[in-house]
Amino acid sequence: MCGLTAIFSYGNSAALVDEAELLRIREAMIARGPDGAGSWVSTDQRVGLAHRRLAIIDVGITGAQPMELRDGAGNTRLQIVFNGEIYNFKQLRADMITKGSVFTTNSDTEVLLRLYDYYGIDMVEHLRGMFAFVIWDEAKKGMLLARDPYGIKPLYYNDEGGTLRIASQVKALLAGGAVSTIPDPAGHVGFFTLGYVPEPHTMYEKIQSLPAGTSLWIGRGGQRSQNTYFNFRSQMTILESTSPNFSKEEFREALIETTELHLISDVPVGVFLSAGLDSASIMALAAEIAVEQMETMTLRFDEFANSRLDEAPMAADIAKLYNTRHQTRTVKGADFIQEKDKLLRAMDQPTIDGVNTYFVAKEAADMGLKVALSGVGGDELFGGYDSFRQIPSLVRNIGWIPGIGELGTAFRVLSGPILKHLTSPKYASFFEYSGDYGSAYLLRRGLFLPWELTNFLEPEFVQKGWRDLNLRQNLNMTFDGVNQPHNKIALLESIWYMRNQLLRDADWAGMAHSLEIRTPLVDATLFGKIANRGYSKYDMALSPKMPLPTNVIKRPKTGFGIPVRNWLLDNNVRSGFDRGERGWARTVYENFSTA
Repeated sequence: MCGLTAIFSYGNSAALVDEAELLRIREAMIARGPDGAGSWVSTDQRVGLAHRRLAIIDVGITGAQPMELRDGAGNTRLQIVFNGEIYNFKQLRADMITKGSVFTTNSDTEVLLRLYDYYGIDMVEHLRGMFAFVIWDEAKKGMLLARDPYGIKPLYYNDEGGTLRIASQVKALLAGGAVSTIPDPAGHVGFFTLGYVPEPHTMYEKIQSLPAGTSLWIGRGGQRSQNTYFNFRSQMTILESTSPNFSKEEFREALIETTELHLISDVPVGVFLSAGLDSASIMALAAEIAVEQMETMTLRFDEFANSRLDEAPMAADIAKLYNTRHQTRTVKGADFIQEKDKLLRAMDQPTIDGVNTYFVAKEAADMGLKVALSGVGGDELFGGYDSFRQIPSLVRNIGWIPGIGELGTAFRVLSGPILKHLTSPKYASFFEYSGDYGSAYLLRRGLFLPWELTNFLEPEFVQKGWRDLNLRQNLNMTFDGVNQPHNKIALLESIWYMRNQLLRDADWAGMAHSLEIRTPLVDATLFGKIANRGYSKYDMALSPKMPLPTNVIKRPKTGFGIPVRNWLLDNNVRSGFDRGERGWARTVYENFSTA
């Protein structure tokens, strides 16, 4: 796991690469890569690449970046900077050797270079992992950007005409000092509507995210070609039309395979362990595979003591059963207040989540870990959220009523002023947002609804942001062509909530502590094997050779919670505190607005 940056002055009249700017961007990501740093600028000063390294695979100097391939005369042919892990790199390396490649390192980075040298931009079709990378091709005078299918690893770019700037973080691009900070209304409105900034938007008009499952080629004259090489909606439509028998043995093998691949590392790998089925199942499978005793850790909070939200006691019992080296770390309100400013500085884009991941990553790093497995993805893959039941029910029972949208708008206007004193005002739109899956999902997952935003944002700003987001239509397009209600929700949760919040939070919160967070259940190959096959989280819990205990399997779902609201209220952070996560959203937004 690392931080990368690149500058490409592709325009004829564009200024040459400013190496000082390149290094400012790189050094803004030092937490992402404390183990080493490198940079390269082409002889014509049109291209610059730089990298901060967290050494996980081939940890010596041979794995350093930028990494290059040279021609027979010793001249640069290819240069790469790469963030992430290619889990099938050993198989790919062996295959490339049969095709004549001669390797000089044991790194997955060199595998990427050799793959590009052989397959060109089609190399992405062969990769299994979490990745974002930039390759400079000297012969073709062009640059390739690529990002993994789920978008686990971020890649942001700025192109204001003539010069392309790329980095692993939005804040790193800003640190370079040459990027416009004009706000993007869609990013701001998106944050307050969803609790995160939806891709490809950021908080800034001139910075965008490369879409997940996408590669982008940019040539010396600015010509470009973008290719979506993986699309979950298309995959789901195929799975719905071709649902072969998939035995329990094959199901277990698929889980074993992804867990084993995610354990590949030249440094120790731990597991975030809660009392939930996802992390506990991953831990049980990892303990079954691993040669050495696994490291596990759990957070506990005084506020949750002796309640069903306290996962620490059961997690400790699970760890004992599977013989892991387990630690339970306590996080107090005072710890939150002490870390709050650091946390907000580390937060690359505003989000109402991620505090839990920040603290569990901090404790894991304090244990000496560089890599930890997370159970993220199980709810999306196996239908663990209430949304899988609530949204189809809402659309089925309410949405069919003719004119419900118009009637719902009238109900919202009348009831909104009253409901805001009793519950979240967004529930005034219960009828207005029940006519289709996208709208019902927005009601279920939304933080504020559009009609509320003018209470704290300029009306014209809100109007433009809402128009650019086109959110209700885009939500419905997420599952266009997909028939089964369960699969529609799976796509909505995976492509919106998980990609934009859970995975992004895992990235910035883990990297704040130089910790790589891996997600075995977030894997495109696994998705293709077990999605729409009728298996549940309970089947996953029974898949290890030593299945999870019955009391764990039957434990009610609680989620990986953290008492942020209690801590803020107890410390009088703001008066007139909004209900639930809304107050924390305002606190987060104020930090970005004044940065």
